[in-house]
Amino acid sequence: MANTYSQIHLHFVFAVKFRLGLIQPEWKDELYKYITGIVQNNQHKLIIINGMPDHIHIFIGIRPSQSVSELLQDIKANSSKWINDKKFLKTKFEWQEGYGAFSYSKTHVEAVVKYIANQEKHHEKLSFKEEYLDMLNKFEIDYDEKYIFKDLI
Repeated sequence: MANTYSQIHLHFVFAVKFRLGLIQPEWKDELYKYITGIVQNNQHKLIIINGMPDHIHIFIGIRPSQSVSELLQDIKANSSKWINDKKFLKTKFEWQEGYGAFSYSKTHVEAVVKYIANQEKHHEKLSFKEEYLDMLNKFEIDYDEKYIFKDLI
Protein backbone atom coordinates (compact mmCIF):
# COMPACT_ATOMS: atom_id res chain seq x y z
CA MET A 1 0.00 0.00 0.00
CA ALA A 2 1.85 3.07 -1.26
CA ASN A 3 1.70 6.12 0.97
CA THR A 4 0.22 4.15 3.87
CA TYR A 5 1.94 4.75 7.17
CA SER A 6 0.97 3.14 10.43
CA GLN A 7 2.22 2.31 13.88
CA ILE A 8 -0.01 -0.41 15.28
CA HIS A 9 1.26 -2.56 18.15
CA LEU A 10 -0.91 -5.54 19.07
CA HIS A 11 -0.51 -8.05 21.87
CA PHE A 12 -2.21 -11.39 21.14
CA VAL A 13 -2.96 -14.01 23.75
CA PHE A 14 -4.45 -17.44 23.12
CA ALA A 15 -4.57 -20.79 24.84
CA VAL A 16 -4.09 -24.44 24.11
CA LYS A 17 -7.49 -26.15 23.83
CA PHE A 18 -8.91 -26.74 27.31
CA ARG A 19 -5.87 -24.81 28.62
CA LEU A 20 -3.89 -28.03 28.76
CA GLY A 21 -0.15 -27.62 29.37
CA LEU A 22 0.93 -29.27 26.13
CA ILE A 23 3.63 -26.89 24.90
CA GLN A 24 6.82 -28.63 25.98
CA PRO A 25 10.14 -26.93 26.78
CA GLU A 26 11.95 -29.27 24.35
CA TRP A 27 10.17 -27.80 21.32
CA LYS A 28 8.67 -24.47 22.38
CA ASP A 29 11.57 -22.47 20.86
CA GLU A 30 11.01 -24.24 17.52
CA LEU A 31 7.31 -23.38 17.78
CA TYR A 32 8.11 -19.74 18.49
CA LYS A 33 10.46 -19.62 15.47
CA TYR A 34 7.77 -21.20 13.29
CA ILE A 35 5.18 -18.64 14.42
CA THR A 36 7.74 -15.86 13.90
CA GLY A 37 8.06 -17.05 10.30
CA ILE A 38 4.29 -16.91 9.82
CA VAL A 39 4.17 -13.35 11.17
CA GLN A 40 7.09 -12.24 9.00
CA ASN A 41 5.73 -13.96 5.88
CA ASN A 42 2.59 -11.88 6.37
CA GLN A 43 4.78 -8.72 6.36
CA HIS A 44 4.36 -7.92 10.06
CA LYS A 45 7.12 -7.31 12.62
CA LEU A 46 7.34 -9.75 15.51
CA ILE A 47 8.55 -7.89 18.57
CA ILE A 48 8.45 -10.73 21.13
CA ILE A 49 6.87 -14.14 21.57
CA ASN A 50 6.73 -16.15 24.79
CA GLY A 51 4.31 -18.16 26.83
CA MET A 52 3.67 -21.01 29.13
CA PRO A 53 2.75 -24.66 28.49
CA ASP A 54 -0.94 -23.72 28.28
CA HIS A 55 -0.90 -20.39 26.41
CA ILE A 56 1.10 -18.01 24.26
CA HIS A 57 1.71 -14.26 24.00
CA ILE A 58 2.69 -12.61 20.71
CA PHE A 59 3.47 -8.90 20.41
CA ILE A 60 3.77 -7.51 16.91
CA GLY A 61 3.86 -4.39 14.84
CA ILE A 62 1.01 -5.14 12.46
CA ARG A 63 0.56 -3.75 8.97
CA PRO A 64 -2.97 -2.65 8.07
CA SER A 65 -2.98 -4.76 4.89
CA GLN A 66 -4.23 -7.86 6.75
CA SER A 67 -7.02 -8.22 9.25
CA VAL A 68 -6.30 -9.39 12.77
CA SER A 69 -8.66 -12.35 12.35
CA GLU A 70 -6.92 -13.48 9.14
CA LEU A 71 -3.50 -13.30 10.76
CA LEU A 72 -4.58 -15.18 13.88
CA GLN A 73 -6.33 -17.84 11.81
CA ASP A 74 -3.11 -18.30 9.82
CA ILE A 75 -0.96 -18.48 12.97
CA LYS A 76 -3.21 -20.88 14.85
CA ALA A 77 -4.07 -23.18 11.94
CA ASN A 78 -0.53 -23.50 10.61
CA SER A 79 1.20 -23.79 13.97
CA SER A 80 -1.17 -26.52 15.20
CA LYS A 81 -0.70 -28.40 11.89
CA TRP A 82 3.06 -28.01 12.27
CA ILE A 83 3.00 -29.37 15.84
CA ASN A 84 0.88 -32.34 14.74
CA ASP A 85 3.02 -33.02 11.63
CA LYS A 86 6.14 -33.03 13.83
CA LYS A 87 4.43 -35.55 16.15
CA PHE A 88 5.65 -33.74 19.25
CA LEU A 89 2.66 -35.14 21.17
CA LYS A 90 0.90 -38.49 21.31
CA THR A 91 -2.41 -36.64 21.20
CA LYS A 92 -3.77 -34.15 18.68
CA PHE A 93 -2.74 -30.56 19.38
CA GLU A 94 -5.31 -27.79 19.03
CA TRP A 95 -5.57 -24.16 20.06
CA GLN A 96 -8.70 -23.08 21.89
CA GLU A 97 -11.14 -20.99 19.86
CA GLY A 98 -10.74 -17.25 20.04
CA TYR A 99 -7.98 -14.98 21.24
CA GLY A 100 -7.34 -11.71 23.01
CA ALA A 101 -6.01 -8.77 21.03
CA PHE A 102 -4.83 -5.71 22.90
CA SER A 103 -3.46 -2.51 21.37
CA TYR A 104 -0.64 -0.42 22.78
CA SER A 105 0.98 2.89 21.92
CA LYS A 106 4.69 3.16 21.17
CA THR A 107 5.28 4.48 24.70
CA HIS A 108 4.11 1.13 26.13
CA VAL A 109 6.18 -1.17 23.89
CA GLU A 110 9.06 -1.61 26.35
CA ALA A 111 6.71 -2.48 29.24
CA VAL A 112 4.80 -5.03 27.14
CA VAL A 113 8.06 -6.64 26.01
CA LYS A 114 9.19 -6.97 29.65
CA TYR A 115 5.80 -8.39 30.64
CA ILE A 116 5.87 -11.05 27.93
CA ALA A 117 9.55 -11.88 28.54
CA ASN A 118 8.80 -12.54 32.23
CA GLN A 119 5.91 -14.97 31.75
CA GLU A 120 7.45 -17.74 33.84
CA LYS A 121 7.99 -15.46 36.83
CA HIS A 122 4.60 -13.81 36.36
CA HIS A 123 2.79 -17.16 36.45
CA GLU A 124 4.33 -18.19 39.73
CA LYS A 125 1.62 -16.00 41.28
CA LEU A 126 -1.17 -15.93 38.71
CA SER A 127 -2.94 -18.58 36.63
CA PHE A 128 -3.54 -18.02 32.92
CA LYS A 129 -7.27 -17.60 33.58
CA GLU A 130 -6.59 -14.91 36.20
CA GLU A 131 -4.12 -13.19 33.88
CA TYR A 132 -6.50 -13.22 30.91
CA LEU A 133 -9.50 -11.98 32.87
CA ASP A 134 -7.30 -9.26 34.37
CA MET A 135 -6.31 -8.12 30.88
CA LEU A 136 -9.92 -8.08 29.69
CA ASN A 137 -10.93 -6.04 32.72
CA LYS A 138 -7.95 -3.66 32.41
CA PHE A 139 -8.92 -2.92 28.81
CA GLU A 140 -12.62 -2.68 29.79
CA ILE A 141 -13.63 -5.39 27.34
CA ASP A 142 -17.11 -6.79 27.91
CA TYR A 143 -17.09 -10.59 28.01
CA ASP A 144 -19.11 -13.57 29.11
CA GLU A 145 -16.84 -15.99 30.97
CA LYS A 146 -18.80 -19.03 29.74
CA TYR A 147 -17.63 -18.24 26.20
CA ILE A 148 -13.99 -17.62 27.07
CA PHE A 149 -12.85 -20.83 28.69
CA LYS A 150 -13.91 -24.27 27.54
CA ASP A 151 -13.09 -26.95 30.06
CA LEU A 152 -12.66 -30.65 29.53
CA ILE A 153 -15.96 -32.36 30.09
